[in-house]
Amino acid sequence: MSNTPLHFKTITEIAKLIESKELSPVELTSVMLERIQQHDSRFKSYATVMSEQAMAAAQNAEKEISAGEYRGPLHGVPIGVKDLCFTKGIPTMGGAKVLKNHVPDYDCTVVQRLKSAGAILLGKLNLTEGAMGGYNPEFDIPINPWNPDRWTGSSSSGSGVATAAGLCSGSIGSDTGGSIRFPSAACGIVGIKPTYGRVSRSGVLALAESMDHVGPMTRSVADAGIMLEAIAGYDTNDPTSLSDPVPAMLEGIGKSIEGVRIGFDENYATKDVDTELAMAVSDGVKLLQDLGAEIVDAALPDMDEYVLAWPTICSAESVAAHAATYPSKRDNYGPWFQDWLDMGADVTGAGYAEANKLRSACTGHLRQIFQDIDVLVCPSMAAPPHKVSPELLYGPKETRPTWFQRFTAPFDYNGAPTLSVPCGFNSEELPLSIQFVGKHLSEPLLCQVGHAYESTTEWHNRHPDV
Repeated sequence: MSNTPLHFKTITEIAKLIESKELSPVELTSVMLERIQQHDSRFKSYATVMSEQAMAAAQNAEKEISAGEYRGPLHGVPIGVKDLCFTKGIPTMGGAKVLKNHVPDYDCTVVQRLKSAGAILLGKLNLTEGAMGGYNPEFDIPINPWNPDRWTGSSSSGSGVATAAGLCSGSIGSDTGGSIRFPSAACGIVGIKPTYGRVSRSGVLALAESMDHVGPMTRSVADAGIMLEAIAGYDTNDPTSLSDPVPAMLEGIGKSIEGVRIGFDENYATKDVDTELAMAVSDGVKLLQDLGAEIVDAALPDMDEYVLAWPTICSAESVAAHAATYPSKRDNYGPWFQDWLDMGADVTGAGYAEANKLRSACTGHLRQIFQDIDVLVCPSMAAPPHKVSPELLYGPKETRPTWFQRFTAPFDYNGAPTLSVPCGFNSEELPLSIQFVGKHLSEPLLCQVGHAYESTTEWHNRHPDV
């Protein structure tokens, strides 16, 4: 077992200690709660800390394990969930003032499944308002543990910060246009955006339902696979969830990737991309080739053209998601999300149809490209985390260039699974991230490839000084 401090150990490491009874869930949960109390006033990752409930759950887990009723690798492991996930008797606010008094009377399916696996819920994690780009002025902005002046990656920011800073062992995020991948990249951790429908969205506040995905954010690829396997599967309460059987997500962990066809488009992966990041991703492709993968030239179309459709689709669907409170309670929203909803309200039926035409064309191009490859490799985002300020993040909506979502939005369009993995640090000691994109329902293969890459690098073992 590594000499890594307990709060930075992976779920895989922790599970072995708990199963062998070398580590008590009560001890581990106490450590995490103490760290939250000590450090989160600085990092602001939690919207609600559930100390009493967490300790009670840890005590129950300890009794079960002592009685020989070990449930699996999440049993007794403390995690956090994005504050979009309904939790019975605990506020689920979605970063929105208009939902500050919203207390669900049931757990969402994802939380139910985590609890069934024995996980300990430490609390609810902060996010941008409505899971879009800016924050409501009445909520905290999570702080990047690598550099306090840098972006934490949009909506699942609290999940990224808490996981990177050792304030939970893993977390749940959501991704509609990049919000598992952006915070994973910005905070130097691993994130899986599953196949659309692989994980139930029942009881999860919506942003744009045709593109919303829920998935794990962790400190290793295997950990992400463990969490995904626990939360995946068909749910009668979500008709968009998939009935396909949930495979063993770690079935390929440790196996060779010889012969796996890795698609790489150098122009797509390097145009308008930070130089150091582009080099790190290219080095990653060479490493995969050295491990036996077959590198295939993949000629993608100009994705920036198709990304233009994303704001139209997402903002219009956001208006539908907030119909109970917008426009009737418009003044309760912050400036950023007000602007976003106003933009969505102006979308015409013809405009929405035209945007979906672009989405369908993009999806068609990707379907053809994946005829010849198993996995596509590219950056998780186009640059290391940029400089931000409260004025920017609390202020009115800013316009983002299309390249900003070149590596994210297309795979929300088509619902393909993605895996983001740390791939280095730049000259300013900011984390860099490589992304693996698979065919639908190919998460086990993504974990196999990602783990093979991770096992030959050390980036995932670096942690911020917290």
